[in-house]
Amino acid sequence: MSVATRSLRFDELDARTAHDVFRLRQQVFVVEQGDPYDDLDGRDTEPGTVHVLLEEDSRLVGVARVLDEGDHRRIGRVALLPEARGRGLSGPLMEACLGACGDGPVVLAAQTPLAGWYATYGFEVTGPEFLDGSIPHLPMLRSGADRGTRSGPTT
Repeated sequence: MSVATRSLRFDELDARTAHDVFRLRQQVFVVEQGDPYDDLDGRDTEPGTVHVLLEEDSRLVGVARVLDEGDHRRIGRVALLPEARGRGLSGPLMEACLGACGDGPVVLAAQTPLAGWYATYGFEVTGPEFLDGSIPHLPMLRSGADRGTRSGPTT
C-alpha cells in the first residue's frame, strides 16, 4: 500500500482531480451523512485556499481544504471514504493540512465525536457545541505557539 498526500491550489488541480475532490466531498457529506449543504461556496477557488489530497495507491481516498483567513488558517471539508477510515490514513491527511497552515493559529469545526482526535494534534475546544446542518460540531483552535507533534491513537 502506497500512501501519499498532495497540497494544491485550485489552479493546480487538473479537471479530473477537481471532479474527484468534489465528488468525494459530496459522497461523504451529502450522501452518507445526509447533509445537503452548499458545498461549492466560492472558497475553493480563492488564491489562498489549499486543497489537501490523500491518495492510496494513486486513488483519491481523502480530502481537506485549508482557507486563508488572514490572521489564521481554517481547516475544513475533511473527508475520508468509508473504506479508508480506521486504518491510520487520517493522520497523514491532518499532518499535510497542518503543514499547509504554517506557523500561525489554526481553527476548525470538529464533528463532536472527533474532537478528542483533533485534540491529539494540539487543538482545544473554544466554545459550545453547535449544529452544522444536522451534525453536532465543536469549534476548536490550535494556537500558533503549539507546534508539537501528534500524540495518541490513530484513526
